Amino acid sequence: MFSIGDFARLGLVSVRMLRHYDGIGLLPPARVDDTTGYRWYAADQLPRLNRIVALRKLGFTLHQVAGLLDDTVSAEQLYGMLRLRRAELAAQVAADSARLAQVEARLRSIEREGKMPSVDVVLKKVPPVRVAELTALAASYAPEDIGPVIQPLYGRVEAELARSGLTVSGPGIAYYEEVPDGVLVHAALEVSGEPAADTELRVTTLPELQEAATVVHHGPMSECGPAFDELARWLSENGCRGGQYAREVYLHCPPGVEQQGWVTELQIPVVRD
Repeated sequence: MFSIGDFARLGLVSVRMLRHYDGIGLLPPARVDDTTGYRWYAADQLPRLNRIVALRKLGFTLHQVAGLLDDTVSAEQLYGMLRLRRAELAAQVAADSARLAQVEARLRSIEREGKMPSVDVVLKKVPPVRVAELTALAASYAPEDIGPVIQPLYGRVEAELARSGLTVSGPGIAYYEEVPDGVLVHAALEVSGEPAADTELRVTTLPELQEAATVVHHGPMSECGPAFDELARWLSENGCRGGQYAREVYLHCPPGVEQQGWVTELQIPVVRD
């Protein structure tokens, strides 16, 4: 038998929590000393305590926990519930990390206001390029909506290329179209050769851009705000406007390389007023 303090240490909970569980009838001690009132717990009560703590971490109320334990939740069921909760928490952490990166990027943009630009805008002609692509819909052009769509989309493109009969001949190119339900994301790779008949990839030629304002961005696309700021400033100073969403040409984004080492060229078609 274990004292309440020893049992709390073994169960990784507080004495106060054990007293509360006893008070509501969720985990009464195995024995209470009639003279001193001391609570004593048995080793075979630890599995029930583990289930209580696990169910609480899943978000269940104590009343719901009591009902679940009375219905005898199996270890297999509890394991499955915890794995699902772990996946939900991991997704939440990833989303929060992405939002934090975007906030930090906005802060850096604000810090650079009024300072000399850190990127140079180059006006150039972009020749037509033959690509193989897949598309998917994103809710908006915001990084938090684009990122979760384009990353798995490129995974599908690369997997499909392996059996398509096409050869990669240049960098990846992402481009975007505004549609009624959001933004259509095109994940493309420059290719040569003829595609197999059963490939899911769409082979198309991106049209020439007679004039494009371009900048080279170093780092993750979630931190490309300053590059777009400089493009906007250049367009305004030169009496132009952007004709559509920017193309993203991934000059150096090899797999396994941290995104801080990525190099991307942003190309915005120029429309002169």
